[in-house]
Amino acid sequence: MKDFRSAYKTILEDFFPKKMEITFSDDNQRQTLSFEKVEWVVEGEKKGLRYGENPDQEAALYRLVDGGLALGGVRCIQPGRWLVSDVELRQSGKHPGKTNLTDVDSGLNILRYLMDRPCAVIIKHNNPCGVAMGSTLFEAYHKAYFADRVAAFGGCVIVNRELDAETATQVLESYVEVVAAPSFAPGVVELFRSKPNIRVLEIPRMDQLGGFVGERVLDMRSLMDGGFVTQWSFVPRARTPGDFFEAQAQYKGQNFQVLRQPNDAEWKDICFGWLVEAGVTSNSVLYVKDGVTVGIGTGEQDRVGVAEIARDKAYRKLADRLSWERWQIPYNNLTDPDQKTEIDTEVQKNRGGLPGSVMVSDAFFPFRDGIDVGLREGVTAVVQPGGSVRDFEVIQACNEAGAAMVFTGQRSFRH
Repeated sequence: MKDFRSAYKTILEDFFPKKMEITFSDDNQRQTLSFEKVEWVVEGEKKGLRYGENPDQEAALYRLVDGGLALGGVRCIQPGRWLVSDVELRQSGKHPGKTNLTDVDSGLNILRYLMDRPCAVIIKHNNPCGVAMGSTLFEAYHKAYFADRVAAFGGCVIVNRELDAETATQVLESYVEVVAAPSFAPGVVELFRSKPNIRVLEIPRMDQLGGFVGERVLDMRSLMDGGFVTQWSFVPRARTPGDFFEAQAQYKGQNFQVLRQPNDAEWKDICFGWLVEAGVTSNSVLYVKDGVTVGIGTGEQDRVGVAEIARDKAYRKLADRLSWERWQIPYNNLTDPDQKTEIDTEVQKNRGGLPGSVMVSDAFFPFRDGIDVGLREGVTAVVQPGGSVRDFEVIQACNEAGAAMVFTGQRSFRH
């Protein structure tokens, strides 16, 4: 019988060159970005990426070492400000592959906007399973983990503070692939030796993440014919309450405006949720409450569908959290009908934890059916770009529910 599991123990030989250059030129100007390949010393040997997205794809990691690009008044980040491209392997029973590093990068993409308080992000397949802020790192990780304990299995944990022993012990209670932090308290790396295949990554410049807010990088997407699409990376413009717009619209000569403005607690979740949204694959809808993601819907083709998926996940994740906290049994494994009835009743009573939450959408609602999904569950505030022909319908829906809504004036697609 063929051993299919052995494929995941693959270490591919890397034939990518040591250096790479990308040159942009026209009649008046020539600009070159120079890169060097990143390698680590693993068990006495120099090794690059383990493999790419799959075990049969060779891959290489490069970091920017020289040059700069300025186009139309926009300048890319300067060489030497390395984060993921300069990680230190503190433990690497399996050294990283492509997805491990892009998951860490996706976490940093969110964390850069959330550096004022301890925050934890758990990433799977470049999307967050849970994001939470807390008064301590332990609290932040606990909330992020139980936002979606099931999806967090085999995930990538990224935190924005030194990883302390109490939080590390909590991380070790579940299965994770990667842990990344700006530093590790004394004895913490030794704790991880009990599970040597966890990739423990130190990112020394992570404490400078706040300086990456608003910075641009060159974003390139390969096409199947060998071509490229290039763009500047996305930067969310709305980051504080003063950056958002009142939700208003005109339709057939009539003015429509949301009647209620967000309160202080809603504003905090609006800002938090919109910044988390920048790291979620489109089409997406999120529900957030008290600095924690409650339900995350990603990568769908229709907006009402993804709003329903995020809602349904909120119900399922609350059921699993309650079951685990009470009996250390996953909800899906409950066999006692009384226990299951107890959980189902409580989840339905609390409507998945959605009442009082903020609904976040990366693009406008083409019809009110999408926003109605959240409003029916007790969502009290909404943030979305605005710009739909039927914005007036969405405004009416919020007014009927007594909910606040603000526009960003900027779409947040991520593909």
